[in-house]
Amino acid sequence: MSAHAPAATPAWAAPALACVLGRVAVTRAAVGDRFPLFAGPDDGTWTTTGRGSWTGGFWAGLLWLRARYTGAPADRDAARLCTARLAGWTESDTATRGLIFWYGTLLAADGELGLRERAALACRNSFDAELGLVPWGSAFGGPRMLARADGVPGLVPLLATVDAEAAVTHLRRHLDLCLGQRPRHWAWQHDATRGWTAREDPPPGWSRGPAWLLLAVAEAVRHAGVGELGEAAAGLIPDALVPLADAARPEGPYDTSAAAVTATALLLLGHRSRAVAVLDELVRSHLTGDGRLVDGCYDLASGTAVAHELVWGDFFLAYALALLTGLTEPT
Repeated sequence: MSAHAPAATPAWAAPALACVLGRVAVTRAAVGDRFPLFAGPDDGTWTTTGRGSWTGGFWAGLLWLRARYTGAPADRDAARLCTARLAGWTESDTATRGLIFWYGTLLAADGELGLRERAALACRNSFDAELGLVPWGSAFGGPRMLARADGVPGLVPLLATVDAEAAVTHLRRHLDLCLGQRPRHWAWQHDATRGWTAREDPPPGWSRGPAWLLLAVAEAVRHAGVGELGEAAAGLIPDALVPLADAARPEGPYDTSAAAVTATALLLLGHRSRAVAVLDELVRSHLTGDGRLVDGCYDLASGTAVAHELVWGDFFLAYALALLTGLTEPT
């Protein structure tokens, strides 16, 4: 093999992708017009939401991946209908519009990109120039003026479609806050008198915090022309292939969704060998025969779905496998 020849695709990648996308068809039949959120590890029964919450775009993204894989008109129609049901979130006050509309339209047909544009413009209108970010927002209750690590991925490339400077500023503000001190904190609250203060929820050991920021850095490198930010990636890559949900809880559980997000980010950054190692571990040890990525942790603090199949875990595993097998190119 020459130095410039593409690396071979691992033999397990295509069967694993087929398995995960087969699960998408089963899930679609089970949830109907609702959105899957998390499923029990034993029977795979989904807990669903009516409007999709912050995870709705991942379900639309999975449907678009399946449509691309099968080429079937029925699969494309299902993806279009699901994406259309996300429209009500365009004007909702939440930074998670990045998660909803970037990943929900990432692989969509051109006809759905108008929805992405509307969401991007709404997010730009929410940008607070004084604070240098789009605030977390009030859509899910609690304080509005927050900066959270999960309010950065998806929003960076979404904002970049209409305002690259705002997108980069949003990312830099979160990196400065989240990585600026030890222990790291993944959520910060702003007060006009006290400025920014760290919050303890999510906890400093939360493994999805660095995973979300790593993905946002990868997206900024690709979509906002800031290659130097790639240097921030090294400190966000965990030592473990599949990290603990909370590093301060060595007894577990793990969080496979954090690993799947990390693998996707590594592929986008060109760190293929490490991404393949993560995906290999996920497929060998955490993917069931019927296509469920289990051992994902939704919320350890509340004890919610701590060893479950999570819709975003499924999405990022499927998307990473699609990148690895060439079903889709990095977007």
